[in-house]
Amino acid sequence: MRKYIAVSFAAVIVLVLAFLVASAARAQSGQPEQSAQAGGANLGWAFLSAAISTGFGCLGAGIAVAYVGAAAVGAVGEKPEVAGRTLVFVGLAEGIAIYGLIIAIMILSRV
Repeated sequence: MRKYIAVSFAAVIVLVLAFLVASAARAQSGQPEQSAQAGGANLGWAFLSAAISTGFGCLGAGIAVAYVGAAAVGAVGEKPEVAGRTLVFVGLAEGIAIYGLIIAIMILSRV
């Protein structure tokens, strides 16, 4: 379990580093920063925040499904007739990833 969490955090860190390197390369090449129509905010920050919200949402959902799924399998092993009820809890844990995706869509709709 800890190995998967470490890999997920490493993926988020690589994403952030790639964004920073691309921003530095664009600044050195003399290209002007792209800005959103309203407020002059950097377009790259919007993309980065959308990626982070989706990434951390999926990371949280993965951790939640790991714990809830393990408990659900244990409950079904002891009492097979509760299998349908345990799927509801696993589905609720997966909903966390959808919340992160919805936030990313809301952020990108403003750009």
